[in-house]
Amino acid sequence: MAAVPRPSWSRSVSETVRGSHQYTVKGFSLAKGIGPGRHLASDTFAVGGYDWAVYLYPDGKNPEDNASYVSVFVALASEGTDVRALFELTLLDQSGRARHKVHSHFDRSMQAGPYTLKYRGSMWGYKRFYRRSQLETSDFLKNDCLVMNCTVGVVKTRLETPKNIQINVPPSDIGRCFKELLRLRIGCDITFEVGDEKVQAHKWILAARSPVFKAQFFGPIGKADLDRVVVEDVEPIVFKAMVNFIYSDELPSIHELAGSFSMWTSTAVIQHLLAAADRYGLDRLRILCEAQLCDGLTAETVATTLALAEQHHCAQLKSACLKFTAVRENLGVVMETDGFNYLEETCPSLLSDLLATVAVVDDDPTSVNRKRGVCINEDVNPVESVEASDRRIRRRV
Repeated sequence: MAAVPRPSWSRSVSETVRGSHQYTVKGFSLAKGIGPGRHLASDTFAVGGYDWAVYLYPDGKNPEDNASYVSVFVALASEGTDVRALFELTLLDQSGRARHKVHSHFDRSMQAGPYTLKYRGSMWGYKRFYRRSQLETSDFLKNDCLVMNCTVGVVKTRLETPKNIQINVPPSDIGRCFKELLRLRIGCDITFEVGDEKVQAHKWILAARSPVFKAQFFGPIGKADLDRVVVEDVEPIVFKAMVNFIYSDELPSIHELAGSFSMWTSTAVIQHLLAAADRYGLDRLRILCEAQLCDGLTAETVATTLALAEQHHCAQLKSACLKFTAVRENLGVVMETDGFNYLEETCPSLLSDLLATVAVVDDDPTSVNRKRGVCINEDVNPVESVEASDRRIRRRV
């Protein structure tokens, strides 16, 4: 008897990958008068594998409106062809009554379908988002500040067949298991005396993760029977954070380690942790610290972070610090900080690098040029076919 063939089937599944970005404009009144067609841009944010940015035109997008309206658009800020997406722009009511102004493409998706952005620089939004005279007397503007939420839903379509249906495998919990071993101090065979504190651990785990510990305990001149080590020049909170990373492969919660009453800031701990990671040969931890310091750069911390990057040969972090400092709005503020004085004293060669970066930033506005036509709906309706024209997207350092 012939075998009965299995039924053949497949299905296409379309769904949206959503992400949101909050964009705040402080000093809105000072932005007035920049001219129609000129905009303020949010930082770029990633949704569905693409970068996006919010454009706010304080004097409106087109000259014929005589600066009567504020225009708002969402732009595709990365390379992409025929990207299909849904959008929502929300102007937040700052009176506490939650009477937000919401323009949502999601509500109309069943009728109009997703909007297709043809290429980098394509935009969706509102030429007449809000009449400016009304906005200036509304609850949306408080202390000369506007707050907007932008939600993007990128449409993704996949094909499912019996061959590609997968069983969900839970993520690895080995880090959690090792952390529990450390927390309960099961089988610990080494004690580190760090300042006034003692930290217990397992030599074999430390050796597996750090070439320095491996040499110290099991190298040609190492001491396998060592059970006590005095650690100098590393703060207890930093050493504990490093040991936690060795066991879990994740940056620990600095708040939990430092306690709510500690004088340590998160940035200070990460800076010291980067130095410790370099000392003990923990390359992944050093890069994680670089990334976190890069994300948290401020005018108050950038100078000390720059000096740290130079001392520990962190090229990417150094570049990020130089570019952050070289921005005209930041440079004057940074030069007034104690950290900048420290930088001048300890790493004077960096001042030449900074001058060179300032020159590059002044010559290159890091813009994204767009060379397509513009078709904009004149009413307060979502734009259905809008492409950018000589627009620029402010890129994150």
